[in-house]
Amino acid sequence: MENTQFLVSLGLILATFALYIGIAIYNKARQTSDFYVAGRGVPPVFNGMAIGADWMSAASFIGMAGTVMLLGYDGLAYIMGWTGGYLLLTFLLAPQLRKYGRYTVPEFIGDRFDSHTARVIAAICTIIISFTYSVGQLSGSGVVIGRLLEVDAKIGVVIGVVLISFYAAFGGMKGITWTQVAQYVILITAYIIPVIFMSLQITNNPLPWLSYGTIVQELGEIDRQLGFTEYFAPFDTGSKWQFMALMFTLMAGTAGLPHVIVRFYTVSTMKAARWSGAWALLFIGLLYLTAPAYAAFSRFILMKNVVDQPINNLPAWTESWIKTDKLKIADTNGDGILQWNELMISNDIVVMATPEIANLGVFIIGLVAAGAMAAALSTAGGLMIAISSSFAHDIYYRVLRPNATDQNRLLVGRITIVTATVLAGVIALNPPGAITQIVAWAFALASGTFFPALLLGVWWKRANAQGVIAGMLVGLTVTISYLVAAKYYGFTIFGIIDTGAGVFGAASAIIAIIVVSLSTKAPSQKLQEEVVDLRYPEQMTYKDGDVWIDK
Repeated sequence: MENTQFLVSLGLILATFALYIGIAIYNKARQTSDFYVAGRGVPPVFNGMAIGADWMSAASFIGMAGTVMLLGYDGLAYIMGWTGGYLLLTFLLAPQLRKYGRYTVPEFIGDRFDSHTARVIAAICTIIISFTYSVGQLSGSGVVIGRLLEVDAKIGVVIGVVLISFYAAFGGMKGITWTQVAQYVILITAYIIPVIFMSLQITNNPLPWLSYGTIVQELGEIDRQLGFTEYFAPFDTGSKWQFMALMFTLMAGTAGLPHVIVRFYTVSTMKAARWSGAWALLFIGLLYLTAPAYAAFSRFILMKNVVDQPINNLPAWTESWIKTDKLKIADTNGDGILQWNELMISNDIVVMATPEIANLGVFIIGLVAAGAMAAALSTAGGLMIAISSSFAHDIYYRVLRPNATDQNRLLVGRITIVTATVLAGVIALNPPGAITQIVAWAFALASGTFFPALLLGVWWKRANAQGVIAGMLVGLTVTISYLVAAKYYGFTIFGIIDTGAGVFGAASAIIAIIVVSLSTKAPSQKLQEEVVDLRYPEQMTYKDGDVWIDK
């Protein structure tokens, strides 16, 4: 049985790998516009799918349901924050940034504020944010491959590094876009099918979105019997302030993530950018509305089928996961029976392990493994393009070598991708936290740097170069300082831990931009007119207080 499961899972993963590599080769980037913005010719519905795949990373696919399962109500901050952030991005920033017509976020900031210094600082922030995020994705790929091969997750990380380095460097944004469309189809199918089967198995209802409410009520009853805080009791694992801070950090971070924003540059018009956001919300919603059901069913099955069983007679799947060091069982009271508090399960393995726990069959187990790899690889590819474009385009081309040829720029871009992937992989060998935690740090950094800069850069014409430089530096410093202080020294304000650090970074950055901008010279009239013009649909121009439609 174990050998059959291995062969099926390996076969499905290898088949999807071959598909991704084939798409990358077929859509090889041959010029810089292909490499950075896919030639600006991606239809909105497919761009929405690519955004969905880019967005639904290992944190969403692998880590989120596990986080909700272990945290209960408090874990919903991840779902509400990540989903709500897309509303901010779609309505407040994405169409306006697309109208400006640049390749990257640092390029927008550099040109909007007419400052090479602002451009370089933004490029460095992009590299820091994307690098942090990519560590989480490579850690996720290590979890999947480690379980599949029954080896340490570190070996899985190395395999993920090799694959991402190849197809991201080869295909660029053009190849990654169409790869992500395929990855979305695979990952959403792999995520929803097990939940449907679990819903049928537990409630005889094939619609988990309607049936899991009764399971949540049963979980509450089980918790009461065991003397635990009820599964859906709010603010049990953290303070109300932490819940709100985390939700804000994830929302603002979503609206400021450079690798997500750049996806809106791959369409032809502002209208297409808005429709891309609408489609993305639909495609993302399919997974995010399913995650709470996944969490409830997983916890219910564990409590019914595993807890209160003799430790020397546990299901075979427990032994396989113990080998990955993501599951630990300890008979602390010495009675030979497994209690809930003696089961130490990482939230990073819940989605991967649940099909085995629920005995859904080898094909479903293999499908989930393939979907998890699709989620990790799709986001990692987008992150590597963001890092590459920030260095090769915004620093190398726009600042250091403005006369560089397309061929040189593509070469530097590809070398940057390989280098960044390897460095991120080295850190992912011994990750500093759980996948969702590492990803939340990246969102905190984005909310403390890019969200204030982009929000005020688009909607406040008085913001100037000195202000945005001060804002990004202050926001980055405050966010990193709070992250380190909270994570390693136990320092908190109102109970807000490291994952909510973005609220302090964003607030300090906004204050810094406003104060410094008002204390220094206003931008030129030309720049201010360009900013106001961004707010109107294409084919509409603003000047001297009037708006007219170009014929």
